[in-house]
Amino acid sequence: MEKHILVTNDDGVFAPGLLALAQEMRKLGKVSILAPDRNWSGGGHVKTLDRALRVKEFQLADGTQAFGSDGAPSDCVALATLGYFREPIDLVVSGINVGANLGHDVTYSGTVTAAMEAVIAGVPGIAVSLEAVEGYFGEIDYGPSAKAARQIVQQVIENGLPYGIVLNVNVPFLSAEKIRGMTLTRQGLRVYHSRLDERIDPRFRPYYWIGGEAPTGVPEHGTDVGALAEGFVSVTPLQLDLTAYGAFNDLRVWHWDSPAEPLIHPVPLALKSSIEQI
Repeated sequence: MEKHILVTNDDGVFAPGLLALAQEMRKLGKVSILAPDRNWSGGGHVKTLDRALRVKEFQLADGTQAFGSDGAPSDCVALATLGYFREPIDLVVSGINVGANLGHDVTYSGTVTAAMEAVIAGVPGIAVSLEAVEGYFGEIDYGPSAKAARQIVQQVIENGLPYGIVLNVNVPFLSAEKIRGMTLTRQGLRVYHSRLDERIDPRFRPYYWIGGEAPTGVPEHGTDVGALAEGFVSVTPLQLDLTAYGAFNDLRVWHWDSPAEPLIHPVPLALKSSIEQI
């Protein structure tokens, strides 16, 4: 039976990476596109509950029908899996993001958290990102990363994914001929170089930008950072269960059975007398 694949992203419905991904996914099944109507990079895992979500129909560069929402990437996945499309969604592929999502990036990334939202809904989720090269301003070829995504999604269709598992895929910025293959990896160490930039507006009120240099990473072998440095497509299985099981032994020695400090402290006698006199 043909699979119904949702394609989404966090760069916006008109991002060329999304179109390249959708074109490859059509080789595997029926594709529906529902993505944010603007760039949502770095938005993290969002669920919009305090306002209505709106969806508009668009046409992409090749004439493909697509839908754009004013919500976050994870909102788009929630809309789709909760019934926006008449046919149930069998699989969600998010991307192709401009810039790798490595290490701790996954907590910030709308690309990855869209795939996480799919898994929460009981649907396999795969996030795909293409490494960005600082200082490169030429046209980006999404072909190699789209083909890598198709190969991985084909494996997911054939073999399934364990419950609660998201695949985070990162592709090196290389031609197809130079990519050395695919490898399973663990999360590596991402190094951030954030800086707070304080400025003054025309009315002399301070405002702030969080900026700094692009993040780097420690290219340790076996990690997602290391795989890209070695020219491999990195496939990292992530789990939604964030429990740190290894910390249980350390935490068990804490005095958990000690009486807890009262949440409401008694009123001092001197203050109580003053209150009673009022």
